[in-house]
Parts: sequence; structure tokens; C-alpha cells
Amino acid sequence: MSKVIADQDFLEFIIKALVDHPEDVKVDRKVDEMGVLLSLKLNSEDMGQIIGRGGATARSIRGLVRIVGLKNHARVNLKIEEPEGGRAPSKMPAGDVGTGLDDLKL
Repeated sequence: MSKVIADQDFLEFIIKALVDHPEDVKVDRKVDEMGVLLSLKLNSEDMGQIIGRGGATARSIRGLVRIVGLKNHARVNLKIEEPEGGRAPSKMPAGDVGTGLDDLKL
């Protein structure tokens, strides 16, 4: 693994280990005067796992990627791109809404 793309390979490895659809993970790497930008694209169903509660998982991943960048003398930032079609529908079963309304006896 070359030093230049160590950050990209590291990010891809971590993300694929966390998601349910590792085949949909794509990491693009761009270098400019500001440093390295890693753009992450993944399946819409996996967004919640990567963002985490209150963004905690995403913050942790960003921190790890920055550390790898520092080791290679580069400023690395992570952009998590929202999948086409927006956010995935919630995983709440359809029957739950009706059950709650029945309990209200309206």
C-alpha cells in the first residue's frame, strides 16, 4: 500500500467493515492546495450506521482519517455525500402506526 493512498484505503476498509452493503462503498480522493478531500458514497440504508447517534460515529471516523493524514504529512478531510434520492425510509414496520392509533380509541 503506497503512502499516497493510505488514507483512502484506510477509510474504505473501516467503512466496509461497518456497513451492510460494502459493495456500494465508493471513496474518491482529490488533492488541492487545501489538502486531501475524501468523498464517501454509500448505500442510503447505511447512512445511519456511518453518521451514528448525534454524528458521533462520523466525527470519530473523521478523526481517524485526519490522524492517518498527519502521519503522511497531509491535511485530510472527509465529506460524506448523501445518496441520490435523499434519506432512506425509516425501518419502522408499517403495523406500528396503526397499533398506536388503535390504542388512542379516537
